[in-house]
Amino acid sequence: MSKLKSWLKKETEQTSILLKSIPATVVTLFVVSVICMNLLANKTLLQLPWIALDGGILISWLSFMCMDIITKHFGPGASNRICVLASAINLLTCLIFFTAAVIPSNANDYSGFDEIFGGTWFILLGSTVAFLASAVINNMLNFLVGRAIRKNPDGRLAFALRSYISTFIGQFLDNFIFSVIVFVGFAPVFWDGFHWTVLQCSTCALTGAVAELIMEIAFSPIGYRIVTKWKQENVGKEYLDYMEGNKTI
Repeated sequence: MSKLKSWLKKETEQTSILLKSIPATVVTLFVVSVICMNLLANKTLLQLPWIALDGGILISWLSFMCMDIITKHFGPGASNRICVLASAINLLTCLIFFTAAVIPSNANDYSGFDEIFGGTWFILLGSTVAFLASAVINNMLNFLVGRAIRKNPDGRLAFALRSYISTFIGQFLDNFIFSVIVFVGFAPVFWDGFHWTVLQCSTCALTGAVAELIMEIAFSPIGYRIVTKWKQENVGKEYLDYMEGNKTI
């Protein structure tokens, strides 16, 4: 019990310092992108036998770019903490949306509003689990690829390699875990037998990851400029010095 209290105290201290050190704009964009992904996923943009894309693809690149930026400058531990924060805020937002959806109103027909914002509990569960699992893997892969690059590790090519590799694998796992939980696990029970096979989940996860990687490639130069500026301006010195003193990634 004492070890747990000690760990929680240390995590609270680290997170507090991180939130004071990391630029608020990036944290805000990341949290908003996570919330928007959850909402945009309600609309399917493309559905073919070999690929299915929902509206989340329009903004998922921003979530992964923010993770890449934070991981590059502050380390994977910092990015993981921000991911947990974003997931908690998303769950709170979903709870507020659900409350608004279930409150009856005679002012107008809000069935469309209620259907979108009321949500489905197992979709929220699947998206949360998939996001957190893929985020941790994405952040660690980004960090490890960066460590493996010896020549000009802070250069544009190094940033691109660590971003592309981690994003592709992270996005694939995000799509695959979500599909398996929702369409293999819960859909057959709650959606009158509708389901996907594991092969369909894999195929759609792969094609979706390719599509999302293309978005990442298009916007990653923005991320590189941001981390370069952060390094030049010594952004987050308090957190970086704290972590260096504690020898924690």
